[in-house]
Amino acid sequence: MDGQSFILTGQVLGFSASPFRSDPEAALTLNEAVIVRDGRIEAVGALDALLPNATDLPRIDRPGHLICPGFVDAHVHFPQTAMIASWGKRLIDWLNTYTFPEEARFGDATYAARIAARYLDLTTDAGTTTVCSFATIHPESVEAFFSEALARNQRVVTGKTCMDRNAPDNLRDSAQSAYDDSKRLLERWHGRDRLSYAITPRFSPTSTPDQLAALGALWAEYPDCLMQTHLSEQTDEIEWVRSLFPKARDYLDTYEAFGLLGGRGLYGHAIHLEPRERDRLREVGAALVHCPTSNTFIGSGLFDMAGLQAEGHRIGLATDTGGGSSFSMLRTMAAAYEVAQLRGTALHPAQLLWLATEGSAEALGFAGRIGRIAAGAEADLITLDPAASPALAQRCAQSNSVAETLFALIMLGDDRAVGDVWIAGKRRKGPA
Repeated sequence: MDGQSFILTGQVLGFSASPFRSDPEAALTLNEAVIVRDGRIEAVGALDALLPNATDLPRIDRPGHLICPGFVDAHVHFPQTAMIASWGKRLIDWLNTYTFPEEARFGDATYAARIAARYLDLTTDAGTTTVCSFATIHPESVEAFFSEALARNQRVVTGKTCMDRNAPDNLRDSAQSAYDDSKRLLERWHGRDRLSYAITPRFSPTSTPDQLAALGALWAEYPDCLMQTHLSEQTDEIEWVRSLFPKARDYLDTYEAFGLLGGRGLYGHAIHLEPRERDRLREVGAALVHCPTSNTFIGSGLFDMAGLQAEGHRIGLATDTGGGSSFSMLRTMAAAYEVAQLRGTALHPAQLLWLATEGSAEALGFAGRIGRIAAGAEADLITLDPAASPALAQRCAQSNSVAETLFALIMLGDDRAVGDVWIAGKRRKGPA
């Protein structure tokens, strides 16, 4: 990795274990410094212990700041960047009124490239260093996103969104073209530098059985790829699926029957799951992705974080822009806390940070590579400034622990609180 080398000091946060599988307070670790060399983390620990190994490196001091892994956003729609915060619709109407007209513009390679750059600028500024994004049906949208990420040496996942029914004519492909386009894009981009391909049926209502079968066959050919889609987001959506697939046991079965259920599957939302669906998702080791700002903004429902964690599911966290109402993973963590409160659970700040870093990294299959500050990991790092705004400064002055400061940053922070961002060891935000 062609990154910079330095030693960074401050309050370095990490985890000794999952805070959902152990005591959250004990799971959150605190160190003083981290050594970055050539884009990777070489060591983390006490400053005195690391200094002898860093005499050749520039030193960056961030006293009082929290040093965290870069945030990992596990489910987004970068083509919806320009239409975020569109008013007043439920899911199906929202897609027809706002999403589809905007996505139709992405056959224009110049426009796709402009939005890809804007999206990665906005999210980097908010501390997000890895994203897993849907594209549009246009290969140009995939090419634009991967090209922009490649230029930044940024770890991203995307894939051509496939739809051959229940969408405008100018946003439909076919079973064959979905397979052919996806395979060509996959073979060009998957595994290139820090890029990964995700086979991407939008959701069952916009794919015929023939298209789902074609994409299932493609996944069987390339099982190391991810597969991303949507599942059980809204109750009226579930009724629609039931009418389109009358022989299916449930929503999940519309994927399972066509080879689209597996351990490298990412299932966005997963709010209204039946018992069989919960069991099968856990059995195969699939990942669920919680999208709290989207779920409240579009009125979808309340994700069962506590129940699904207790059952042993793998769960990531995501903004789901533009259905989600913010590009910020800090705001997304705050929304996850609020949704859990409405279900009777107060998530610990360590659990919230875990979801936005190691949890999402695990969901995407990148455990140990991103989402953590540990020797050998890729150096995607951010710093959080507890004095970034007057509201934060006055609250954090009262903090008695790093967990309390972290929680204040989650609840009150925005892009101003993100002081520095390094992607693969290269500075992308902050003073030179």
